[in-house]
Amino acid sequence: MRFVTFTDGVQERVGVVDGAVIHALAPGETLRGLLGDDGERLQRAGGEALQRPHDVWPLGGVQLRAPIPDPPTVRDFMTFERHYAGALMMADPDATIPEQWYRVPAFYFSNPYAVRGPADDVPVPPGSSLFDFELEVAAVIGKGGRDIRVEDAEQHIAGYCLLNDWSARDIQFAEMSVRLGTAKGKDTTLSLGPALVTPDELEPYRSGSGFALEMVAQVNGEVIGTDRLDSMHFSFAEMIAHASRGTEVRPGDVLGSGTSGGGCLAELWGRRGRDAHPPLAPGDVVTLSVDVLGSMSSRVVAYEDIVW
Repeated sequence: MRFVTFTDGVQERVGVVDGAVIHALAPGETLRGLLGDDGERLQRAGGEALQRPHDVWPLGGVQLRAPIPDPPTVRDFMTFERHYAGALMMADPDATIPEQWYRVPAFYFSNPYAVRGPADDVPVPPGSSLFDFELEVAAVIGKGGRDIRVEDAEQHIAGYCLLNDWSARDIQFAEMSVRLGTAKGKDTTLSLGPALVTPDELEPYRSGSGFALEMVAQVNGEVIGTDRLDSMHFSFAEMIAHASRGTEVRPGDVLGSGTSGGGCLAELWGRRGRDAHPPLAPGDVVTLSVDVLGSMSSRVVAYEDIVW
């Protein structure tokens, strides 16, 4: 099933996408509220909604919100080797991937307060002149747990969606020079959407420990890069196992795959130089697409023009 969170003009609603329409769940239901088990409650609620033809909305006539507008945490990983190798070259053309990267899936905590919907405008962060996007896929935790084993981890996934980890590269690189990791460079906006797609929808595309899904990033209609989701060096199961080691993951937590190969401007700048493409500026439209999961387009605006 494909679950969306949308506004009916008065309040946020949750619904199941069926072709070009949304079958709404009962008012007051939230996707986070339906998580916490093995997915049975979510599937049952979706099935019941599909039997209610009186509460149907046109998919193209509503404003989609992030499927999980208020995740408890957002962990963003870095699992695509081609992306990492290219991005490293921005700082040093001769840089190579450190051995530690191959040992465990590295991540940082992003800002859950910065989550926006799949079609929301996105502001250039204050003080940035090197704004960038990042094409990712996120797994949303359905059943919480601690010290989860890799072989059990996929049972904890409620579904998948697109993630755009917008990045102020100039701010990011400056603050990382003190060896504390990124903070304000990725603190203003994080786009999620368009739908939470349940794992059974992806199963026909299973490829090893991943999925054979094409990923495409575009700016103003120009293709910047493409990749496939099954080129991740670490699987979502390995990410969950690592994230839960010595602590816990909870229902609604978002785990990002990290940027796909060719999925951002930083990698392009690292491989071809800073003149290969200008940084994002107000008026640019970024469109990210992944097979089965859908696509989302976001317009870049000046920070002063955004409606929060």
